[in-house]
Amino acid sequence: MRMAGSSVGVVGGGVLGMTVALRLAQQGHQVTLLESAPSIGGLASPEAIGDATWDRFYHVMLLSDRHLVGLLDELGLAQNAHWRDTRTGFYGDGRFHEMSSSLDFARFPLLTLAEKARLAATILHASRVRNPMPLEQEPVERWLRRWSGDRVFERMWLPLLRSKLGENYRIASAAFLWAIIARLYAARRSGLKRELFGHVDGGYATILAALAGRLDSAGVTTRAGARVQQVRRVDRQPVIELAGGETCAFDRVVLTVPCPTVARICPGLSQAEHDRLNAVVYQGIICGSFLLSRPLGGYYVTNIVDEGFPFTGVIEMTSLVDPATFGGRTLVYLPRYLAQNAPGWAQDDAWHRAQFLAGLQRMYPDLREEHVVAANVSRARDVLAVTTLDYSSRCLPPLRTSLPGVYVVNSAQIAHGTLNVNETLALAERQAAALAAEWSGEALAAA
Repeated sequence: MRMAGSSVGVVGGGVLGMTVALRLAQQGHQVTLLESAPSIGGLASPEAIGDATWDRFYHVMLLSDRHLVGLLDELGLAQNAHWRDTRTGFYGDGRFHEMSSSLDFARFPLLTLAEKARLAATILHASRVRNPMPLEQEPVERWLRRWSGDRVFERMWLPLLRSKLGENYRIASAAFLWAIIARLYAARRSGLKRELFGHVDGGYATILAALAGRLDSAGVTTRAGARVQQVRRVDRQPVIELAGGETCAFDRVVLTVPCPTVARICPGLSQAEHDRLNAVVYQGIICGSFLLSRPLGGYYVTNIVDEGFPFTGVIEMTSLVDPATFGGRTLVYLPRYLAQNAPGWAQDDAWHRAQFLAGLQRMYPDLREEHVVAANVSRARDVLAVTTLDYSSRCLPPLRTSLPGVYVVNSAQIAHGTLNVNETLALAERQAAALAAEWSGEALAAA
């Protein structure tokens, strides 16, 4: 239903905010997109790595990501997508172990045959769960120990959980792991014989440019470098106050920023709303991106189950993307997920770069400093909302706030999914449709 255009301010210019803004404009609203950073794109934005340009954080597309594949088709980029099989590795006991096929799994030396059977049964059981709500009631550690056994948990699951959640794994529910397994099994449920990984020529810079062009064509006003200080009600209208004192009045405001930011810029929310927003536990990420003059092991992802590494895995992007894109060199991402109180946030980029390189040289002893062509360190604090116990009832932010005309659409509303672009697009589509239904109801009631 297209409605008489009301003015809508969308705060947050990541993929989520951009997509929400586009859908609301297509519904007939006059939309202004406000982003505090110098450019839009958020976590998907590109960066220069030496003389190459690629994504600031590592991203991958799955052929089963129907919302993302649908967006590529909508933007005319489907022909620019490339899909391929990739290899997966594990690093344990100081050695690399391939885990790209059933045969690799059968040969995997870090577990006994019985332990591998329990691990496989755990994954298969989780893949068949259709309603994850009961899993919110059980801690992920207890659930995994029950299904996989203590040694499989200690040897395999615990290092992987810590790599993503740090010590926050202790407060995560089993629904967190279910979401990861469900995405990995999405290809089978969609009828594909195997999962394929993909990328678009130029990386997410290409997708963001096309999406920005579509926003412009739809009449969306985009303002980068517009930091929101406060959202309040003035004369029965939501008003956004920007840094520097400028104010912008809208009929409605949609906040796509993380929960701590919502709480900070909306002091007029009720205490119960502030408590709910502050109950969301976020993980952040510090990610090293290294451009190397030589390849590594050829695995797209290497999961690390040995202790003492300053990163949680190795993403060799050029096992997916043609190295010619980077002048024949190898692009590697080294992510480290951190809790909000982790001491790593206080360390500077040079410290992290040295730590990352030392960890990489531990895995690849013949890697030398002169092989590093360029290296960056990127940070983001409020990235992943941890699915804690009773998350949906205690933490999940509702769409509507107590401030009339002010709404929240953010990634903390992804209760049973993993944080990736496809889930973000699914959330944007779902909530944009919910807003359309609510606002059309209001218009009918007013008439």
